[in-house]
Amino acid sequence: MNKSRELEERPAGARSQQEHLTVVGSMLQSAMPVPDFTLDYLDLLDMSVHRTSLSDSAGMVRLLSVINSLEKYTCQQQTLQWERYSQQLPPGACVFTVSMDLPYAQALWQSKHEVIHQMLSAWRCNSFGPAYGIWLKEWHLLQRSVFVIDHRDCVAYADYVVEQTQEPDYEMALAAVNRCVRAQRMAYVKDE
Repeated sequence: MNKSRELEERPAGARSQQEHLTVVGSMLQSAMPVPDFTLDYLDLLDMSVHRTSLSDSAGMVRLLSVINSLEKYTCQQQTLQWERYSQQLPPGACVFTVSMDLPYAQALWQSKHEVIHQMLSAWRCNSFGPAYGIWLKEWHLLQRSVFVIDHRDCVAYADYVVEQTQEPDYEMALAAVNRCVRAQRMAYVKDE
């Protein structure tokens, strides 16, 4: 975490049933540039951990599905739901699931559940949670959330799920992805 500036804390910004959780970081708003990140993933071809950043998918519409941990049932359901939806996304859009789970644990879970969309691990990136306004102070995990990032690297949609035992609004996020893809195509046609 960046200690040079004071980070916003939102007491009771999230909860898990009766447990209130403090969320660290400011919430991202629509049309804001998204913070860059460097996260890990396990390359299944060479079985080694690699790093990726937001710029590696530049020009695409990206949906970040953020979960607490693959050990939690609701997180598993959210990831499986996005896997189903990922098959229906228009060209130029992709899904990433982000958690604090280690890359090897993510890959093992993916293999077991036949999930092929990219899983990213924030286990080494202390800045990701606060930068996106989703660091759960008491749990040392990420708040359940969904971000749609347009082809210009701006926030098109942000869903900060307050109750950690509930799933996000899939339909709203999918609508945002489709709007972004249409806007990207229109911009491309206009530029030609």
